[in-house]
Amino acid sequence: MNTPTILTPDTPHAEAFTDATAAVDRLTELYTAATTFLRERFTAAMEIAPEPSRIRAFYPEVRFTTSSYAQVDTRLAFGHVSSPGTFAATITRPDLFRHYLIQQIGLLIENHGQPVVIGVSETPIPVHFAVTSDAALNIPQDGAADFTLRDIFDVPDLSTTNDDIVNGTFEPPDGVRALAPFTAQRVDYSLARLSHYTATDPEHFQCHVLFTNYQFYVTEFEEYARAQLDDPDSGYTSFVSTGNAEITDGSTALPETLKTPQMPTYHLKRANGSGITLVNIGVGPSNAKTATDHIAVLRPHAWLMVGHCAGLRNTQALGDFVLAHAYLREDHVLDDDLPVWVPIPALAEIQIALEEAVAEVTQLKGYELKRVMRTGTVATIDNRNWELRDQSGPVHRLSQSRAVALDMESATIAANGYRFRVPYGTLLCVSDKPLHGELKLPGMASDFYKTQVARHLMIGIHAMERLRNMPLERIHSRKLRSFDETAFL
Repeated sequence: MNTPTILTPDTPHAEAFTDATAAVDRLTELYTAATTFLRERFTAAMEIAPEPSRIRAFYPEVRFTTSSYAQVDTRLAFGHVSSPGTFAATITRPDLFRHYLIQQIGLLIENHGQPVVIGVSETPIPVHFAVTSDAALNIPQDGAADFTLRDIFDVPDLSTTNDDIVNGTFEPPDGVRALAPFTAQRVDYSLARLSHYTATDPEHFQCHVLFTNYQFYVTEFEEYARAQLDDPDSGYTSFVSTGNAEITDGSTALPETLKTPQMPTYHLKRANGSGITLVNIGVGPSNAKTATDHIAVLRPHAWLMVGHCAGLRNTQALGDFVLAHAYLREDHVLDDDLPVWVPIPALAEIQIALEEAVAEVTQLKGYELKRVMRTGTVATIDNRNWELRDQSGPVHRLSQSRAVALDMESATIAANGYRFRVPYGTLLCVSDKPLHGELKLPGMASDFYKTQVARHLMIGIHAMERLRNMPLERIHSRKLRSFDETAFL
C-alpha cells in the first residue's frame, strides 16, 4: 500500500534571533505562508477537486534553550525561565498577539542574554482555523463535500487541545518544557469560541475586562462610551457593539441586533488595546467559566466582576457595595481543574484600585466608606434558588466562612483568573437580602439603590483606568505564579 505524499509549503530553516521584533516578523511570515497555503489548497479542493495527497502546514514555534541558572530580578513574575533546559511554544495569529509576543520574547532575550530560535513546529494547523481570516470561506459539514475532509486536511483534535499547562499537569513527552501557558491549537479553539459566544471578533477585545450579570450595566457602558468618544482628550478611539458594529463618534447610531448572542460583549477601545471590554455573562457559574476559559488566551491585564449579589448581613442595605477579599466556592464547575482546597488570594493592587475607585465615585473616605461598602468573603453557589430549600446546610457554611455576600459568578471568575494567571477582583452591589426576607421586586428599589447601581459601573471603569496606569510588572503578581512557571505571561 502506497503512503500518500504530503504537500507542505516551502519555509525557511529555523533561525536564531536576538531582536524580538525581528523574531515576531519571522513568526508572522511563517504563519502567513502556512495559512495562505492551506486556504489556497482548500479553495482548489472545493472548486475543482482534492489533490491525491495530504495537505499539511504547521504552526510556527518559538524555542529557547539555556544552560544557566540566570540570576534575574526576583521581583519579576514573568519574562524568565527558572532552570536550564529547552522551552518551546507553538504560535498562532502573530498579527493579533504582536505586541504581546514582542514584549514576552524581548524580556526572555534580555533577562537571559540568549537568543530565541524561530522555526516551524511539528504541530499541524487545522484547516478550520486557517480559513477564519477569509469570511468568504466556510468549512462544510461532514458529507457536504465530495471528499472526506480529514483524509486531505488536518482538522481540530480535542485530544491535544487542553489546559494541561495552566493546570500544572503538562508532561513534556520529549523533555521540551512549555514556554507559554497555552498551545497554538488551544488559542485557536478559544478565538473561534469567542466570536461565537460574544458576536465580536477577538481583535476588538481590550486588556481590561469587566464582567457583569445585569443588563443595566450595558446601557450605562454605552452611554459612558459615547461621552468618551466625544471627548478628544479621553484617549478612547471607538466603541464596538455586538455584530462588530463600530462607531467613532458618540452621536452615531448602532444597528439593531437581530440575534442576541449568549454573552453580549462591548468594547471601548484605545489605540494600544488598553481600553475596556464589558461582557454580560448572564447568570450562573457555567457562563462565567465559559467566558473566562476563552478570554484568558488573549492574556488580559486584569478582569473584574461588577454584578449583583445577595447581602447576607442584616447591617447591609440594598445598594451597598461588597469588595471581595476571599471566596467560598460552591459553584463546582472548576472542581476538576482547580481543587476547592486551593486558596484564591486577594490581589493587593486590584483591591487598592477598587477601594480607591469607590472612594472617588462616592466621595466617601476612610471610616465613612464603611457605611456603603463592606469587605469580606463572597460565596458563589450553583443553585439560583437555594433559599427555597432547607437553608440550614448552606446558611451554616456561609456563617462559618464569614461570608457577607452570595452570587453565582464571582468565585468562578476569580478562580479562573488564578488558574490562568490573570489578575482578578470583585466588587458587587447588594440587590436582595434573602436571609432576612428582603427580596428585590419590581417597584421596590429605593432612590439609594438606584443611585448606587448607577455608580457601580463607573467604579469598575475608574478601577480599570487606575490599573491601566500601573506598570505591568506590578499588576501581574507573583501570587499567581507556581514553582515551575512558563516564561510568558
